[in-house]
Amino acid sequence: MKYYLAIDIGASSGRHIVGWREAGGLQTREVYRFPNGVVEQDGHLTWDIQALEGYVKAGIDEALKQYPVIESLSIDTWGVDYVLMDHDAPILPCYAYRDGRTEEVIPQVHEKMPFAELYRRTGIQFQPFNTIYQLYADKLAGRLEKACGFLMMPEYLMYRLSGVKSHEYTNATTGGMVNAETGEYDEDIIRALELPKRFFKPLQQPGAVIGKYKGINVVLCATHDTGSAVEGLPMEGNELYISSGTWSLLGVKTPKPLTDENSQAANYSNEGGVGYNRYQKNIMGMWLVNRLRSELCPDTPWDEITKEAEEKHFDHLVDVNDPIFLAPESMKAAFDERLPHPPKCTAGYFRCAYRSLAQGYRQAIEEIEKNTGKTYQKLYIVGGGAKNQFLNRLTEEATQKEVIALPIEATALGNLKIQMEDDA
Repeated sequence: MKYYLAIDIGASSGRHIVGWREAGGLQTREVYRFPNGVVEQDGHLTWDIQALEGYVKAGIDEALKQYPVIESLSIDTWGVDYVLMDHDAPILPCYAYRDGRTEEVIPQVHEKMPFAELYRRTGIQFQPFNTIYQLYADKLAGRLEKACGFLMMPEYLMYRLSGVKSHEYTNATTGGMVNAETGEYDEDIIRALELPKRFFKPLQQPGAVIGKYKGINVVLCATHDTGSAVEGLPMEGNELYISSGTWSLLGVKTPKPLTDENSQAANYSNEGGVGYNRYQKNIMGMWLVNRLRSELCPDTPWDEITKEAEEKHFDHLVDVNDPIFLAPESMKAAFDERLPHPPKCTAGYFRCAYRSLAQGYRQAIEEIEKNTGKTYQKLYIVGGGAKNQFLNRLTEEATQKEVIALPIEATALGNLKIQMEDDA
């Protein structure tokens, strides 16, 4: 029996999952789980990368206790964030994507290359936290002067294990600087923004073995967690998907990127997949209800929250993609500001959030079908949000698609599947 280790790290937690093939299928077992979250430092939102590294190594040690021989491991995380490197040392702080430091530089980036041209070249949707804006903010702050390069978050953690610096394709595409046609960093964008050319190395594809840690091969999966999640979907044919977590990533596989004006207007992204393009949209996901819960009723179980939300009759909606919801000090206050009048009870906020998410999904699917010229019958939902039966029902009603909710660790499954490819 051969064992493999997937380390899947999200914005609020991480997990180590061992996988192996048995009885004609992929079997998994979670061996370690740890917390994660942004840390406020000097008025900015940052990641504690030293703590993350410690958790990653502790989880590997725990996996080895239970499975003494592990063939390979890989790490996936959220996209866009990176660690600046001064040769072998990280340059701290490591900023988190929800930090507002890019707001002032976005117009300056677009002066050097208009967003329409950026989109034509990369096909990446506008998000204020895209890597391109973060790097330009670092340039203006002088942080690039002593840096020899940067590593995306999962590649940084794998560097700390293997000593090898790598640049994986699917994660690189999230940043808004990879050319949609060539699949490599766009030299014209780098030149226009006067970013250091030495930062931008050739990109490596998922499946590459980059080094070893404690005798275990360190392999690049699709290190952007959504890329791995789509690989982990047990999908029949090519249908719609939502990777439902802090964000809801809604999309469909396409043979090649769609960088036309309609796709730009709908703010669709074209991100790297394993042999295909992921035509998808970032929608503010379970972040909305997670923040509402922590603020309004942190001790109330989720089943009680959804039951009460289902029974109430507050029917106003908000635009879940409104930037006001990205990192508010108070999520309740953000809802209050966008509603004609606030709900009279806590459950009304959750009902509004769930119904608004379902409507956001409906609108996104209408855009996909218009822009691809295809009609889809099914909507696969994976991730933590797939467990929410109330939201699943609202989504089915709003979209008129057959919702197939799979409360599985799809990201870890995709991570493992890529590692196992050579042994298939």
